Amino acid sequence: MSDLLGYTAATLTTLAFVPQALHSWSSRDLSGVSLGMYSLFTLGVALWLLYGLSLKAWPIVLANAITLCLASLVLVLKWQHRNQPAASK
Repeated sequence: MSDLLGYTAATLTTLAFVPQALHSWSSRDLSGVSLGMYSLFTLGVALWLLYGLSLKAWPIVLANAITLCLASLVLVLKWQHRNQPAASK
């Protein structure tokens, strides 16, 4: 039962990042994304992944591996476009 709870939480929290990653990728408008916040967040996700690996807690590992990919995508895009003005609407 606890694994089911873990996988459900992992699925929901990981899916929450998909819209941001898709929007960032398609629009390249990252004006509303904080470089500092996403840097800290991505580091935190990497640490959660390492923590999950150390415990062999697969819901934590799976969720954070996927979230790390999505957050890293947004972070790289933000870094690449950090000096560009916001897209005109």
